[in-house]
Amino acid sequence: MKLRLLPFIVLSVILLDSCSSGKSALKKGDYYDAVLQAVNRLRQNPDHKKSKEVLSTSYIMAVEYLESDAQNQIASNANFKWKNAVQNYERINYLYEQIRTSPGALKIFPNPINKYKELTEVKNKAAEETYEAGIQSMLKSSREDAKRAYFLFVETNTLSPGYRETIEMMEQAKFNATIKVIVEPSLRNYNDWNFEPIVFGVNPSQFVKFYTPQGAQDAGLTKVDQFVKVVVNGYSENRPTITKRSESYKDSVKVGEKTVNNVKVPVYEKVNGSITIFEKQITSRGSITLFIKEASSGVELRNSDLISDESWSERWGSCTGDQRAIPEKTRKLCSLKEPYMARDFLLSRTKRELDNRLAESLNGFYGAY
Repeated sequence: MKLRLLPFIVLSVILLDSCSSGKSALKKGDYYDAVLQAVNRLRQNPDHKKSKEVLSTSYIMAVEYLESDAQNQIASNANFKWKNAVQNYERINYLYEQIRTSPGALKIFPNPINKYKELTEVKNKAAEETYEAGIQSMLKSSREDAKRAYFLFVETNTLSPGYRETIEMMEQAKFNATIKVIVEPSLRNYNDWNFEPIVFGVNPSQFVKFYTPQGAQDAGLTKVDQFVKVVVNGYSENRPTITKRSESYKDSVKVGEKTVNNVKVPVYEKVNGSITIFEKQITSRGSITLFIKEASSGVELRNSDLISDESWSERWGSCTGDQRAIPEKTRKLCSLKEPYMARDFLLSRTKRELDNRLAESLNGFYGAY
């Protein structure tokens, strides 16, 4: 069996060595990954022969390919051609940094190639490219165009921090793309439940913002998109119900030992016992309704009842007869007395569950924005 497995083990070692050295990637024409794999292997083993061979063959080819592709992108009429060129120059520079941190690779290429100067130039061109694309999106009126503009300005600022009025345009694009929602105050209810902190606490999307009516006024909003309101329908708690059931047990318990033919044997006694198990239960229900309305038309976008059903229960027992006959786990109930639920226990649990359901509902509705 061991001899049969040997060829497979040898093959696995060969394949593993080939992959880790980058030879497999080189055969596929993936010069970039071939370099990275070879450099990484040489970082672990500076004298690894196959990795040296792969690096010697693939590095210049990888740099030439990336440089050529970058120039082809720049010469084309493709959208975001400068951004694509940036990616190529960043990859060349990444190979440069990887070789510099691998002593084995640095012996083969003591002066690796970098394109930091070229990268700075194409980044500026790419920033101009994405900035102008963002401006064009801003000139359109749809919310999706405003979102697109925002991400283009974010990209511009990443390529060239502080480029022109990027920060101001980014903020304006985000404001235009954001759904402004006024949270209407709920009517006072018997339990003084307030769900507004839950509404303001959710963060379903960076393009959704909730305002109080006063907050919207202070912000000088000229246009509101939606209204949200949470209505408390009520809370009820049932009176305690007590159920009971009786169980009888028989068992033989050891009470001592006796000697028979010079051998000690246990002495058992038959015992009988019974227990009446009581269970007290209290249930509750709380209900709220989530309303979401479109500001411009008054159309209801959401009208959802959110319900929480909770319960509390405890057991205790009354035992008769010989308790040794009753299983230990059940016997423990004999020492317990009738329990009483802590005040507002179900009330707080119900409110907490409604908080969770409301947050989930809001996240589900606004998550797509």
